[in-house]
Amino acid sequence: MDPTRGLIRTTLNPTARIAPGLAGRAAFELFTHPVRRSRVRASEREVHGRAATERLAVNGKAVVGYRWGSGERPVLLLHGWRSRASRFAPYVPRLRALGLSVVAFDAPGHGDSGGRTTGVPEYRELALSLQERYGPFEAVLAHSLGVCAAFGALADGLRAGRLAAVSGVSRVGFFPAAFCAGLGLDAEVERALRERIERELFGGDAGGWERFDAARRVEAVGGPVLVVHDEGDTVVPPSEAYRLREAYGERLELTITQGLGHSRIIAEPTVVDQVIGFISAGREVAVV
Repeated sequence: MDPTRGLIRTTLNPTARIAPGLAGRAAFELFTHPVRRSRVRASEREVHGRAATERLAVNGKAVVGYRWGSGERPVLLLHGWRSRASRFAPYVPRLRALGLSVVAFDAPGHGDSGGRTTGVPEYRELALSLQERYGPFEAVLAHSLGVCAAFGALADGLRAGRLAAVSGVSRVGFFPAAFCAGLGLDAEVERALRERIERELFGGDAGGWERFDAARRVEAVGGPVLVVHDEGDTVVPPSEAYRLREAYGERLELTITQGLGHSRIIAEPTVVDQVIGFISAGREVAVV
């Protein structure tokens, strides 16, 4: 057993029974802090180095944005937790070959951006700010946490012709439950953490859980959706993908892969081919 996890568990579980506010604050700090930053991999350097960089900001945090192309006919990329925009390097030249521009960012606390913490609402705000610069998107491609943010942004005014979601989380409520389960934290800690999330990330609005639940806002999300998920994903279970399929019905195309896990799937050539084909199919479709 990881001794750090054991220490967190044996500290926070009893604290939550005595001082739930204190336990919630400590859990929140751990929950929103990525711990480590991913570096640009050797296979990503050439594509990463060709990007034009720009400065963004959210909640006082400096954020690095990336653009490949002029900004016309943009595709938005949203990376996952403890990841960075460069992970989408296999997609960039393929999208450029279609005559599309590509825009992305490293979220706060990730990659080359400032800050130590972030959450789904900040992804949403950054996506909407990029829309102000470049107009509606031809498509959005998202991975993991970025999928949850993409659905939330699309329901709140982000305009895109279609969404490709890889290894995605369907609802923000998944995160505190998975976080506490992974550390062996009990129900009292999870309850305190959820209260802290409502206060700090949702501005005291308990409706934030529904606002970032893709299955509950189907009518607000237009356009076709592609979901790709691995059956052996141990980070985000495939039940999240099936939940989306049930909610969106025939409008959602679901592909279940084998042996790719949660992270390797994003650069798998067959997955790249499928995503590019899906986005390409919508090139002449008007943005909704």
